[in-house]
Amino acid sequence: MMHPVVRRYSLPVTIGSVTVGGQAPIVVQSMTNTDTADVAATVAQVAALARAGSELVRVTVNTEEAAQAVPLIRDRLAQQGLNVPLVGDFHFNGHRLLAKYPQCAEALAKLRINPGNVGRGSRKDDQFAVIIEQACRYDKPVRIGVNWGSLDQALLVRLMDENARAAQPREAGEVVRQALIISALDSAQRAEQLGLSHDRIILSVKVSEVQDLIAVYRDLAGRCDYPLHLGLTEAGMGSKGIVASTAALAVLLQEGIGDTIRISLTPEPGGDRCKEVQVAQEILQCMGLRSFTPAVVSCPGCGRTTSDYFQRLAQDIQRYLREQMPVWRDRYPGVEELTVAVMGCVVNGPGESKRANIGISLPGTGERPVAPVYIDGEKNVTLKGENIAAEFQQLVEHYVQRKYGTVDLEPPQRQAS
Repeated sequence: MMHPVVRRYSLPVTIGSVTVGGQAPIVVQSMTNTDTADVAATVAQVAALARAGSELVRVTVNTEEAAQAVPLIRDRLAQQGLNVPLVGDFHFNGHRLLAKYPQCAEALAKLRINPGNVGRGSRKDDQFAVIIEQACRYDKPVRIGVNWGSLDQALLVRLMDENARAAQPREAGEVVRQALIISALDSAQRAEQLGLSHDRIILSVKVSEVQDLIAVYRDLAGRCDYPLHLGLTEAGMGSKGIVASTAALAVLLQEGIGDTIRISLTPEPGGDRCKEVQVAQEILQCMGLRSFTPAVVSCPGCGRTTSDYFQRLAQDIQRYLREQMPVWRDRYPGVEELTVAVMGCVVNGPGESKRANIGISLPGTGERPVAPVYIDGEKNVTLKGENIAAEFQQLVEHYVQRKYGTVDLEPPQRQAS
């Protein structure tokens, strides 16, 4: 039996149609890598990310052209029936862009600012104030996102100097983590002094090393009740980025820390940006925190499975289930809890198939060329011949219709032993 995770208490923050924090489900978000000024390209990518399951999508707002494009992007998405909240990412010149293009601030559902990149020296406080004033004017929540790659250097130098003079100096890494937290909390306090409501603030303190991320968020979580956005910044490419992000976020999520997550993968050249959304969903689903799509249980294969038939069937079924979810999500409530087993031989095949809602145990090398199918723990039918894959997919579809739909359907015609 899975033990439920006790979530850390945080105030709920409303972002468009999405709630972050409180006891709301942990939110998946992502970010575009298109030029925001290219309206068509950005609309296409936001739409793809939203359809993949991203519940918030962040866009870069770094130029006047990008700021002018934001309302157009929002409107074109709405024309497609997509009302995913857009988050504006501001660095360096955000104060000027928001002041000059108020329609940009109005179109966004949330603003994200980095205290280390708001400004330098005497201009920092004034430029920070302009952004917060725009957030207050249009009632927009703000994520104060501190990143150790762009940490406020004046703050860091001051803390390093104080540490050097201490009787028992701390390690440099600990000082950096403290600087991240102080930057986030001081900036949040300053935003509240400027009029931003306490329940309109989200914090993040991102680093690129697993143990540092765990340590800094544990500390921050104990110091405030703001919702926390989790993510390993610059996580990397491919399996490295996926494994590192999972290792860090899984620990924190298991401890109840985190209200929204993003997996910052470097995409393969020409790769699908939606991969980061899928990974975020799979982390939450594997931990039992949320369900997004039916899960496929399949074995790794061994010397008993010299044919790749079960591998191809598992891949096809997984692709089929994910492709069906945009339609099934509304038509069949609860279908995301479905488990499907595709096993390759008799060793664990029947047992795993019985544990799934519906499962098939394909014949291994030298085994009898038949494939028993189990539905809700009971053997239902044995498939054989050339059409096993198509027949099993039909059985899965009928199971979904029968279990999660409202119409009682007759079983499909199938080949039985």
